[in-house]
Amino acid sequence: MPSAKPLRQRSVNSGDSFGDSAVTAVDGGCETGAVTSETVEQLELKRLLTDDSIVTVKKSPVAYFLEKVGNGNSLWNTTTLGDEKGRERVYDTIFRLPWRCELLIDVGFFVCFNSFLSLLTVMPTRVVMIVWKLLKTRKFKRLSPVELSDFGYFIIMACGITVLQQIDISFIYHIIRGQATIKLYVIYNVLEVFDKLCQIFNGDVLQMLFYSAEELGRCPSETRSMRLCIWRFISDQILAVVTTIVHSFILLAQAITLSACIVAHYNALPALLVSNNFSEIKSYVFKGYKKDNIHSMVYFDSIERFHISTFILFVLAQNILEAEGPWFQSFLINMFSVYLCEVAIDVIKHSFIAKFNNITPIAYSEFLEALCKQTLHMQTEDVKKDLKFVPLAPACVVIRVVAPVYAANLPFSPLSWKLFWIMLFSATTYILLTSLKILIGLLLKKHATWYVNRCQRRKHHLHID
Repeated sequence: MPSAKPLRQRSVNSGDSFGDSAVTAVDGGCETGAVTSETVEQLELKRLLTDDSIVTVKKSPVAYFLEKVGNGNSLWNTTTLGDEKGRERVYDTIFRLPWRCELLIDVGFFVCFNSFLSLLTVMPTRVVMIVWKLLKTRKFKRLSPVELSDFGYFIIMACGITVLQQIDISFIYHIIRGQATIKLYVIYNVLEVFDKLCQIFNGDVLQMLFYSAEELGRCPSETRSMRLCIWRFISDQILAVVTTIVHSFILLAQAITLSACIVAHYNALPALLVSNNFSEIKSYVFKGYKKDNIHSMVYFDSIERFHISTFILFVLAQNILEAEGPWFQSFLINMFSVYLCEVAIDVIKHSFIAKFNNITPIAYSEFLEALCKQTLHMQTEDVKKDLKFVPLAPACVVIRVVAPVYAANLPFSPLSWKLFWIMLFSATTYILLTSLKILIGLLLKKHATWYVNRCQRRKHHLHID
């Protein structure tokens, strides 16, 4: 009997050891399951955290610093190793893309200028020829769609110039000049937004007018159909006149605002340039764009560059009429300041838009090829990618601001001689504008032909890297 108790105790102890081994086995199984469920990255992170804690505890700050000095890249935790693709992107942003973008904008500017000169030279010539033909034959003949469009242009310009002649520029100028600097560039930015909206809407209105002229020119002689076509053409013509007048007034107010900033005694022009241009960068750069959106954006920049040239011409006319003392040097400085800021902002804007949206410089060569095909009137795959520019409003503004300069320089003479001098000045201006139109048109056509032929011959775009 006494030996029974130790035997029982041994059995209990052996049971305890069996239980411990069982628990250990279960724990081991749990750990194995945990290891398989965790990723290698999580284990590596745990190891690094453990090592850092050991270093922090066992090493002094001086030893820690010396170890960091002697090992690896000093910015390894905030920078990554680059590659050839990243290097190319940097050089694209700095070197390759800016001058391609500026080349495209400059070609677009001259395309807009060529269209503007066509409106002032080709359109009046065609209208005079049509009227002369009708008077010579003394028979009414239905006009073709193209002739109807030319008469529509002429009516729109005549109405726009007539309305702008009634506007007192000096009154608006003194109202705008009396505002504070912050109000000046707020006014300019608001007018710029409305300018872009009117440019888009006027393009749609003119397309509608062309369509109505096409229907009226080919409409059958049936009474009901003819009346409907005539009514649609007249209503579209009235709408085009109204929208052009509104757009002309916006451009004129924008030119007056720029002139007020240039002549202001408290240097309002730098504030205007800084606020306007950097707000443009902020509005465009940090957004996502597709390739077609960037294509349209470049065209808008070309149109904006042409509108700025119109504003500069307005400032020049105002200086000729009202400036006292030497003014030409300061005018040139201000003009170059405006253009240089505009070029710099356009280049920076497109460089970083292309960088953030992974657009290569070759895309701008494709845009230039499409613009050259449009210049040559070649059929493109997508008509929506064409440069759409309506020169009616700028033409009204230019004629409105240049006419007083001509009037101020007419010789003092009787009415008959005054009419002679008016006709002489008008004929001289027409000859000069026609010569400039021929020169720019031929150069654009030659450049477009060379560029398209080179692209087709080499099977890729010019300046490819």
